[in-house]
Amino acid sequence: MGVKGIKRTEINEEIRDREVRLIGPNGDQLGIMSASQALDRAVSTKLDLVKIAPNAKPPVVKIMDYGKFRYEQTKAEKEQRKKQKVIQVKEIRLSVTIDEHDIQTKARHAIKFLEDGDRLKVSLRYRGRQLGRKEQGLEVVERFSDIIKDYGSLDRPPKYEGRSLIAFYSPKKK
Repeated sequence: MGVKGIKRTEINEEIRDREVRLIGPNGDQLGIMSASQALDRAVSTKLDLVKIAPNAKPPVVKIMDYGKFRYEQTKAEKEQRKKQKVIQVKEIRLSVTIDEHDIQTKARHAIKFLEDGDRLKVSLRYRGRQLGRKEQGLEVVERFSDIIKDYGSLDRPPKYEGRSLIAFYSPKKK
């Protein structure tokens, strides 16, 4: 591994294989030859000899401009990272005694999270004597689920974990 996790590509004199399959600068097959012969051909065209398939039998080398090759490689990696979507888990906390307006507000936030492509964790914490009336908390979570059902699908139904009731939702595919 080279700098910043980029695999180190063997070039020019670093290629020590006895035989290599040579590809010309225009992509044409030039045949199997010794590494020194391939290097002589690369030097005569004022380009680099780059090992592009080290695991092949024999290894494949190509005559090319190594600086341009590295530039295009890093450019392609940046483009791939840009297209990646990092999925986060956003959390909405409810309570047993939540008011109707508050549940609507939290549902709006939850819908925004789901539309952005994030997963959603809904947790309801029981306090004190509320543990004796667990069905009230379940009703709150079900009411909340009805509001957001068009935007997210239930991954894991509400489940008790200690003093909390927890459910997970993922965004619906469009």
